[in-house]
Amino acid sequence: MNAPRIAPPPEDTRVIRTETEALDAADRLARDFARGAAARDRDRILPWEELERFSASGLWGITVPREQGGAGVSAGTLARVIARIAAADGSLAQIPQNHFYALEVLRSGGTAAQQALFGGLALKGLRFGNALAEIGARDFKRRTRLSREAGRLFVDGQKFYCTGAIYAHWIPTLVVDDAGVQQMVFIPRGAPGVSVTDDWDGFGQRVTGSGSVRFERVAVEPDWVIPFQASFERPTPIGPLAQIMHAAIDLGIGQGAFAETLPFIRERARPWLDAGVASAAEDPLTLEGLGGVAVKLRAAEALLARAGRAVDAAIAEATEASVAEASLAVAAARAASTQAGLLAASKLFEYTGTSATQAEDNLDRHWRNVRVHTLHDPVRWKYHAIGNHVLNGINPPRHGAI
Repeated sequence: MNAPRIAPPPEDTRVIRTETEALDAADRLARDFARGAAARDRDRILPWEELERFSASGLWGITVPREQGGAGVSAGTLARVIARIAAADGSLAQIPQNHFYALEVLRSGGTAAQQALFGGLALKGLRFGNALAEIGARDFKRRTRLSREAGRLFVDGQKFYCTGAIYAHWIPTLVVDDAGVQQMVFIPRGAPGVSVTDDWDGFGQRVTGSGSVRFERVAVEPDWVIPFQASFERPTPIGPLAQIMHAAIDLGIGQGAFAETLPFIRERARPWLDAGVASAAEDPLTLEGLGGVAVKLRAAEALLARAGRAVDAAIAEATEASVAEASLAVAAARAASTQAGLLAASKLFEYTGTSATQAEDNLDRHWRNVRVHTLHDPVRWKYHAIGNHVLNGINPPRHGAI
């Protein structure tokens, strides 16, 4: 179905100044979001009201540099914020991922005027979605185009997997210009010729709004066009920053699943009769298994923190070596968070039993969410990148998926 008209940004949007403020805001929102997460997923209720509170909290502006009025939080803090939201609601944590990605593309390749414009909008609570991916469009001629006619610029094309576009005020869009070069264009959600369709029907991440966007002769301004391809022809931290957010989402969903596993075992699960114990919380094989999940989650959390430091170093000084180190550190975190998130969501049922599968609890949303999100790009290629560097000394490729 077609998306409803987007509401204006919140008038009372807070401006967060410190990393502590960002983490505190994430904790408050996570408690709020957790209460309705199961119902939103079960009934596919799009989180419009929750996103308004999310925007008003100031969290969507936390990566805007301090010299532009934001908090300029570290990559590690951004990852922790996202993980905390994901533990409460995996869908809500994914929606701003491309918003922060677009801001990093802007920081790495945009002019000072463009950074001031769009960074200022983020600080006011405006949300950036995305229209990056296309289905089967490997031929440049079929891709979304940025064309010039009589001195004016127009965008035409069709996109899918447009997470957050339905909720966005602006839609950063990947295009190919007349010279065959990829650019990113910030396009107003309400511009004539923009159609957003809510046709995402994946079995997980059900309320991310990851549907379709169509552009039909959409007029755009030159100031809205940001270099994209050029930002990967030199070392920039765009790819590692994109990937550390994905790792944080997977870790957070796993942590949320684990947090629901523990009280269920204490209060509702039954011990296996051969265990010879009075409660499921005393079952020795359950305890052993829970210990394994806890270790995997803690290891992924540690690798995520390590990756955050590497990404921060690449942001401070983007060199061939620093960006490669950040990519490898994030690849390790992504591999670990994929494994830990899937394990926690699966073991939830193994250690709680059949009663945990009741529809009213909707605990399977954790597994569905992490399973779908971990498919964003193949984790086997993370191991490949690490192995190729360890054995052959070859740095990972520079793009948004590594």
